Amino acid sequence: MKRYFQIILAFVSTMVVSAGLVQAAQTTALHKIELLWPNGAPGAKGNQDGDKPTLTICLPSKEIATGTAVVICPGGGYGHLSMDREGQQIADWLNSIGVAGFILKYRHGGVGYGHPAPLQDAQRAIRIVRGRAKEWDIDPERIGIMGFSAGGHLASSAGTHFQNNYYNAKESIDKISCRPDFMILIYPVITLDDSFTHSGSKRNLLGENPDRELVDNLSNEKQVTPETPPTFLVHSNQDTTVPAENSIYFYLALRKAVVPAEMHIYLKGPHGSAIEKKFGIVSTWPDRCADWMKVRGLLNR
Repeated sequence: MKRYFQIILAFVSTMVVSAGLVQAAQTTALHKIELLWPNGAPGAKGNQDGDKPTLTICLPSKEIATGTAVVICPGGGYGHLSMDREGQQIADWLNSIGVAGFILKYRHGGVGYGHPAPLQDAQRAIRIVRGRAKEWDIDPERIGIMGFSAGGHLASSAGTHFQNNYYNAKESIDKISCRPDFMILIYPVITLDDSFTHSGSKRNLLGENPDRELVDNLSNEKQVTPETPPTFLVHSNQDTTVPAENSIYFYLALRKAVVPAEMHIYLKGPHGSAIEKKFGIVSTWPDRCADWMKVRGLLNR
């Protein structure tokens, strides 16, 4: 009898391991990295890795795919990119609720690029996802953009400056709309006004002494119109790196323009908490975000 149970246990263990290997293989197969600009990005300063923005394509399993997609802009103060905590981990969460995630590795000050390079990359990313929607089983009218911290500034820029082309269209894909259908902004930098901005992000994006008109133009709470996409916002009252006023003033601007919006300001939680549970209740924002997406009809096939 003992030998019988040992055989059964060994069989079950083998099946579990095999299932895990199959799942891992499927996950790997669904993750692919592509260059945004195969023929070279506009204004490229060289041919190094930092001169070549990319999209990491993370597709959900077909059984749960909703047809919704999100371009993910990791944070990093426009000086580096948090590609795992605010990139891959976020794509994995989106995939778990049936949403395709496209992680944007955009150019930034850490590799020698300021405005408009990050926004060029964001606009191109949205156009690629929309232009190849059929290939990835995506609804071209359910493509959002999501950003964390400085990535939130980039995402909100994409949502408030889509009417302007920040690079010359040389391919047919560059004539496709780059307006995101919705925005998800997590502890975002919104303003570049000195009152509530993150000075490092501002400096890395615009340099030491930027023109006042450019600062105002990229203070996105001032650029909201009725055409700005519906928005979900998350911040913490304890955030001293990027004060909650960034989200608050953007939310008020959305309300004034009658743009559908939802905002959650948690009492406690540090800047950059992403979805790590060690930071407590602030890390439950993905549940609130999923609820918002359901209400917006973004999680229905």
